[in-house]
Amino acid sequence: MDELPPAYLLSLPLHAITEVYGEEGLRRRFALEIGRLPDADRARLERAFRLAERLHRDDRRVREPVLNHLLRVTLRILCHYRVRDAEVLAAALLHDAVEDHPAELAGGAPADPTAAALGVLGRDFGPRVAELVGAVTNPEYEDDRDHDEQYREHVVASLAATPWARLIKFSDFTDNGVGILYTTGPKVRRAAVKYGPLVPLLRGLIDLPDTPLDGEVRRHVHRQFHLADSRFAAILVPHPG
Repeated sequence: MDELPPAYLLSLPLHAITEVYGEEGLRRRFALEIGRLPDADRARLERAFRLAERLHRDDRRVREPVLNHLLRVTLRILCHYRVRDAEVLAAALLHDAVEDHPAELAGGAPADPTAAALGVLGRDFGPRVAELVGAVTNPEYEDDRDHDEQYREHVVASLAATPWARLIKFSDFTDNGVGILYTTGPKVRRAAVKYGPLVPLLRGLIDLPDTPLDGEVRRHVHRQFHLADSRFAAILVPHPG
């Protein structure tokens, strides 16, 4: 990696970096990108990354560490959505922290681990970071109702009220949806069933006037969602047994 020209790494698609250079490549791309930011913003993001690294150190997706996903979600917002807001980027790095590791983040055994974990993020990174992470953190679902339906209801209600959190969800969804071609096994169909019906709802959120993206980026996100939607539809096409 050390011999790789920075300009070349900066030119590569995020999933290409993942496939060819793995976690080390994504880490280096992240370091190069935040190196362009003011010192205070870079320091905030380095702290957020260290926390994400500690919390998710043993977490894996189907083919890779969860940390790869967190880095891609953050880099997509920075590079493709053209957002340099350090609080939004820190929240992107930590967007799964409260949902996946509330007790570890909060410390001890609080009565409400989610609230306590968000409190820690608010203390260490500021209330806006905690608000954004809270907006993309799934609640406990009712057992007597379809969980996917409750998930979609939560996403729409939460993101309608929190414009900047939409960017985190758009990037997260893109990584899971467009990136489904990097997934194998039963999770492929499960993802199509869960996320396919969410596409038109997220498209509506893209077009809200207060979504903090310019027209060119909105069109880019729409194209990504169209691609994800076409892949979900192809996965769910019935085929002869």
